[in-house]
Amino acid sequence: MSPDQPASSSLATTHPKLVMLTPWAFVLLWSTGFIGARLGLPYIEPFTFLGIRFAIVSTLLAGLALVLRSPWPRSWVALGHIAIAGLLLHGGYLGGVFVAIDNGMPAGISALIVSLQPILTAVIAQTLLGERVGGRQWLGLGLGLLGVSLVVSEKLLLVEGMPSITTISLIGITTALFSTTFGTIYQKRFGGRMPLISGTALQYVAAGMLIIPLALLTESGTIMWTGELLFSLFWLVFVLSIGAILLLMLLLRLNSTARVASLFYLVPPSTALQAYFIFGEALGPLALLGMLVASLGVALVVVQ
Repeated sequence: MSPDQPASSSLATTHPKLVMLTPWAFVLLWSTGFIGARLGLPYIEPFTFLGIRFAIVSTLLAGLALVLRSPWPRSWVALGHIAIAGLLLHGGYLGGVFVAIDNGMPAGISALIVSLQPILTAVIAQTLLGERVGGRQWLGLGLGLLGVSLVVSEKLLLVEGMPSITTISLIGITTALFSTTFGTIYQKRFGGRMPLISGTALQYVAAGMLIIPLALLTESGTIMWTGELLFSLFWLVFVLSIGAILLLMLLLRLNSTARVASLFYLVPPSTALQAYFIFGEALGPLALLGMLVASLGVALVVVQ
């Protein structure tokens, strides 16, 4: 097997238990993103925050790729595919989410809108990639959306007054939804042979080339270096941008886009559970029911 060939088949054969645990590890790590954003954004503007994050992550991953002698893309075509996927998965998705939250959209509503991704991905993947989505999978996707709706509905019922939703926040979260949907499909279609470490580093470079100019053009650059911001930056760099993204790239090699996308249904319930322990946010019976329904939906899609 050449260095550029995906090792998904051999990994699934030699480490079946590791492969089985990977989706749940991804959900746990990915769901901390809203927690990290909530901690950091009060002290820094969104594009500035992401620009610093992307610069650190791309440098660390590039250094790791050199130390491990990871292969690099061998053609401009491969590099172009990596860059486009990076712009969508990191620049468009994270940029949109951070702008939405920074402009007043509640994290629960942001999570609900982004959680429409599995259904959107399943429909598009069926057309573009020829992936068959069976009746049980459609039922699972529907249950996942219902479960997420129950969790977020309860969170909204506990908030006094109407949620703050502006035009900018709606544009931001819509951009995030379509960016992560098409980014996931594009990565599955054209990124199967991408070297994980070096390829992910290049994806962050491409995202940084979009986000950093936006920060310079639209933001003041004011930063309050508090303990919360430093911890948030550390967590989002090492746990999210390195750990969770590498798991996502691996999952896209091992599974169909519909099965991977269905895991995002578990992110809002997981985030709500973490927020309960970290911020003391109430978690009532409706939310618990929603978690159960979402878990059942994901199981119908993921378990063969």
